Order: sequence, then structure tokens, then C-alpha cells
Amino acid sequence: MWGRRASSGVPVGSASLEHLLAIVAQGDHEAFEAVYDRSAPQVYGLVRRVLLDAAQAEEVAQEVFLEVWRSAASFDPSRGGAMTWLLTIAHRRAVDRVRSAQAASDRDVRFGRLQVERDIDVVSEAVEQRLDSAAVRDALSSLTMLQRQALTLAYYGGYTHTEVSELLGVPLGTVKTRIRDGLIRLRDLMGVTA
Repeated sequence: MWGRRASSGVPVGSASLEHLLAIVAQGDHEAFEAVYDRSAPQVYGLVRRVLLDAAQAEEVAQEVFLEVWRSAASFDPSRGGAMTWLLTIAHRRAVDRVRSAQAASDRDVRFGRLQVERDIDVVSEAVEQRLDSAAVRDALSSLTMLQRQALTLAYYGGYTHTEVSELLGVPLGTVKTRIRDGLIRLRDLMGVTA
């Protein structure tokens, strides 16, 4: 691999992942192979953590690289690193697969079960849930933008603290501090006692 050159003449082994993606955007198969070789373990590992099932993880990882091949031109190095871009695609794809499986399961349950009376008041439960959601949204909006970003990525996006650090381009300790301070502020705003 170190001696190979992409069709653009750039040595594949010495090119950065960002540069390789730019070459992939031009349809270069050797550059794509190099991107795959350098990032497949991380992409598969992330997808596998989300999906747990090895066969589905392999399938989704293939979908990720198909998307990378098709959309390499959309990579913008000014918005973050190439590995972060790849892992973001992988995470989205994996979460989409989980949501799809959950929706199918919910559909099966909805159409497969007998009509059973519920012991709870569905309307009051729905209203309570909406009020809780509104309170959380209001509390989140009162955080600093940095705290809100870190919390949103960690708790709604499902990213680890390390991944949040990579996505935001800030040190891990800073991410942990933002999340901790944001959670403390949310607790205070929501009136939750420790």
C-alpha cells in the first residue's frame, strides 16, 4: 500500500485521510481502498457497539462505506476531521437501523395484539409527558451553547465523552466539565433534588 499511488498521482500511503476523501470524491478507487483500510476497524467497532449483532453491524458498516463512496464530495474539512465525519455517518446509520427495527417491532405489537383495556388514563399520561418534554426543552435552552452541545451529543446523540470530544474538537476534560456543569444546571432548573 505504501508504494501505491492514487490515479491523481498522490502516494496513497502518505496522504492524509482528509486528502484521500477529496480524491475519493473524484472517483478514485485506490484512494477509497485506502480510506477503507484506515477506517474500517473504527467504523465497524462503533456500529457493533450500537447494534450488538455482528451480522447487522457488518451490513451497516458496508452501507456506511457505500455512503462514503457516494458522498465523499460533501466532506468539508473546515467542519471537522475525516475520521469524525466517517464515525458520524456510521453512528447515524447504526441508530437508523435500531430505530427501524424498533418501529417494525412496535408495528408488529400494535397489529398483532388483541384489543385490551388499559388501566391508565392515556390522555393524562400523554399530557404529562408533553409537559415534561417542554420543561426539559426550556431548561436546555437556558444552558450555555457549549453545555447544550455536549449534553445533546452525549445524551440524545448517544456519543461517548471521547466521541463528543472528537466531534467538537475540544479536550476530553473540557467535555466532561461541560456535561457535568450542564447536568448540575439542569437539575437546579428542573427542581430535582440530589
